[in-house]
Amino acid sequence: MSAVKCRSCGGDGLVSFLDLARTPLPDALVDPSDDLSAEEWYPLEVAFCPDCTLVQILEEVSAEKMFVDNYHYFSSFSDHLLAHSRQHALGLVSARGLDGDSLVVELASNDGYLLKNFVEAGVPVLGIDPSPGPAEAAVKAGVPTLQEFFGIDLAERLVSEGQRADVIIANNVMAHVPDLNGFVAGMKVLLADDGLITVENPYVRDLIEHCEFDTIYHEHYCYFSCSSVDRLMRRHGLWLNDVEYFADLHGGTLRWHIGHHDERTDRLRRYLADEQALGLSSAHYYLQFADRVEGVRAGLRELVEGLRADGKRVAAYGAAAKGAMMLNHAGLDGDLIEFVVDRNVHKQGKLMPGTHQAVRSPETLLTDQPDYVLLLAWNFKDEIMAQQAEYLAQGGHFIVPVPRPAVVA
Repeated sequence: MSAVKCRSCGGDGLVSFLDLARTPLPDALVDPSDDLSAEEWYPLEVAFCPDCTLVQILEEVSAEKMFVDNYHYFSSFSDHLLAHSRQHALGLVSARGLDGDSLVVELASNDGYLLKNFVEAGVPVLGIDPSPGPAEAAVKAGVPTLQEFFGIDLAERLVSEGQRADVIIANNVMAHVPDLNGFVAGMKVLLADDGLITVENPYVRDLIEHCEFDTIYHEHYCYFSCSSVDRLMRRHGLWLNDVEYFADLHGGTLRWHIGHHDERTDRLRRYLADEQALGLSSAHYYLQFADRVEGVRAGLRELVEGLRADGKRVAAYGAAAKGAMMLNHAGLDGDLIEFVVDRNVHKQGKLMPGTHQAVRSPETLLTDQPDYVLLLAWNFKDEIMAQQAEYLAQGGHFIVPVPRPAVVA
């Protein structure tokens, strides 16, 4: 289904600036026994809203097709993300004075990777996540979890049961919800009067400037700037009050601080002013992006084809959604990329969407020793290269695809 109005403000003047053609659902890993001809592909086009500055895809695949049994993302397989999340949680416990009388709610709580830190500190928590596998893992880890989609209906139900959140955390989820206004309205209802919402998402400025086009896929309906988040929150009677930047997380991530009351920091005002000065509030900022994406696609394919012509073997690391997007958009099938490795045991034994390479364990890089490994999970480059020091010592090389394809070791 294609959108004709903005998901945030309802404006009908959307300006399309990138068409990624038809792609499979990038998190829908394929079972080897499945009928590969039955795999579903969907169009994928990106647009800018001049009324509220939100970047968004025009298509809408139902969330029920994406965040269910075929969703194999488990946050706990990234050491860097675990460390980042623990620091966030313990910082909130200290700064907000959270204790046994508090309540922390995380939306898209996955396998309990973050909330377990609050449990350890004696702070009551509630996780909300629709995906069966991660939700089950969270419960086993001692994190109370509702296996549901979050929106205003669930928020009102929780409030009617006497629950109000002192802190709501929504990390890498606001981009995943088709009903953006219902999601934010739900946070407004659930948040205690003096409570805090923290929201993390990759920064659209980094996406554009570093040509991170592989982070655009059907599970990500929207791509946020401070300006678009500010306007979205105000529409629901909330205030965007502060922002933090993490350059080494998911290619550049912002954490927004949101509450019921106006407590804006100078740091936030600087971000808003900088976005205005750089042009993020106008369509012109985005209109050259398609040409740069084509440059990365063509350059990566030329590099891999050249290596294969020289008799080199090439594998890939990272069976994540961005990896599937990169393989499919660059046309890197099994003739060019032999296999893909990933630490997530839930993905091993599956096939990549669209290109159908087998997903194996990272140990395969040592036992099979391909000459080059395309780092599809480039957002965890330092972590992965440190883990694969022995592969490098034995003469292996890594390729990073963005912001331009390059051999890095």
